[in-house]
Amino acid sequence: MNKEEYKVTILGSGTSSGVPMIACKCEVCTSQNLKDKRLRSAVLVQTKDKNIVIDTGPDFRMQMLTANVTHLEDVLITHYHKDHLAGLDDVRAFNMINKSPITVYAEENVISVIKREYSYAFSDIKFTSLPQIELQIIDTKPFSINSIEIVPIRLLHYKLPILGYRIGDFAYLTDTNFIPESEFSKLNNLKVLVIDALRKKEHISHFNLEQVIEVIEKIAPQKAYLTHISHQMGLHDVVNAELPDNIELAYDGLQFIV
Repeated sequence: MNKEEYKVTILGSGTSSGVPMIACKCEVCTSQNLKDKRLRSAVLVQTKDKNIVIDTGPDFRMQMLTANVTHLEDVLITHYHKDHLAGLDDVRAFNMINKSPITVYAEENVISVIKREYSYAFSDIKFTSLPQIELQIIDTKPFSINSIEIVPIRLLHYKLPILGYRIGDFAYLTDTNFIPESEFSKLNNLKVLVIDALRKKEHISHFNLEQVIEVIEKIAPQKAYLTHISHQMGLHDVVNAELPDNIELAYDGLQFIV
């Protein structure tokens, strides 16, 4: 990688129930195509010496093992729903191996949930096996992790304000069906956009396929990948064949350089 480049790995491309969904026998959930197997949505952004994860859902431990991540310094959280936060306790493995805390960046309402749901990590009683987390409150203002500029993007997940993130020429926008007009300027000149597309049928809090294609055309990235995909979207290969040339379904393990 060159100094300005980032390696991005899709750790999970599925919705909150994952694919296959428990007890479901539909053609997607029973598919033998590995691209139809979807853990909960998260991404890994790597430089030569730093790893940043966006969201620590319930599959975080397995995602770290599968991607062979041996050190982690920073975590960005998009919002406090369980499918994006439930695996945060597992950062303690990195604490023990790397002998350093993890810095977690999130909005104030998310920080409040983390302090409540992982209260033992912030108590006065300390054990070496507890997660060591340093919390950093952020808003929509850009900030830096060392020399890496992070640009938060305001999104709405139905009525819940959440954050997407731009890092270099890459942007990650999950769990949304509305981008305020004021935020589109932050998404100019993208090489790769990864964006929410739950299914073909309209949904109250996620873009469907038709809606997201319109948004992608407006943002005009060089390449777009769809994530947070449910089994209702359809088979990976079938849906991919129907998409415009610069748009593809993401899949677990997908990697690209930006």
